[in-house]
Amino acid sequence: MASNTGFTLWLTGMSGTGKTTTAAYIAARLRQVGRHVEILDEGELADELWAGLGDSKDERNVIAGRLGFVANVLTRNGVAALVPCVSPYKAKREENRRAIGRYVEVYVDCPTEKLIERDSTGRYKKALNGEIPNFIGITEPYEPPTSPEVTIHSDVESVEDGAAKIFQSLLDLGYMSTEELKIITGKKMKANPLPAKGEKAEKPEKNGGVKARRAEEPKPAAATKAKPAKADKGAKSRPATRAARVAKPASPAKKPAAKSKAR
Repeated sequence: MASNTGFTLWLTGMSGTGKTTTAAYIAARLRQVGRHVEILDEGELADELWAGLGDSKDERNVIAGRLGFVANVLTRNGVAALVPCVSPYKAKREENRRAIGRYVEVYVDCPTEKLIERDSTGRYKKALNGEIPNFIGITEPYEPPTSPEVTIHSDVESVEDGAAKIFQSLLDLGYMSTEELKIITGKKMKANPLPAKGEKAEKPEKNGGVKARRAEEPKPAAATKAKPAKADKGAKSRPATRAARVAKPASPAKKPAAKSKAR
């Protein structure tokens, strides 16, 4: 069994995407393997942590900051803190990441049209009618994460599928062991080394690099014919090829030089 170290699982996304449902599913399974777990649900802690605050950007950042503070305390005391919170502003989420350290960001995504369709509370319709001001995703923007550890598309993925992604990430980061996850999932899961994320991102660059090299191969030749100074004037990609074309007539200049020697 892995040492019982804490971490923060921060579930962000618009209202109604399934953050709370996912957090409850993960929490139940973490408890199966003896993990200490706390769910810090934005919708349940308002009276205790930010009574009287509204929905402005500054106030929402205060809410996310207070949840981050509590999550940090829990994390460093060996607790898995699960935080389902809209937290729409990227800068505050990144601030929490830096403060907590052992932080896993889960982006629970769902198209706004689907959220409106399946909204049982009627809040989206009220926001569309102007009855709810500062509603994230309707009258106020939601800033999605640029590189979350996990992205769940809740309109097409089940809770179980999303949880499997989260458990894989926790294993990859070393926050859970293969033995724990075998108990939870019934499967022998393998950890992917963290550099694999970078490698995946690099693969298209490598392929692109081959093409780039092929594209660049004729350029040095054109540069030698056109003399380096003229080739350098052609700035980037397409301008460089134009510069090479303009420089081609310079090659006949060598022939008169040869004739003068013959004379």
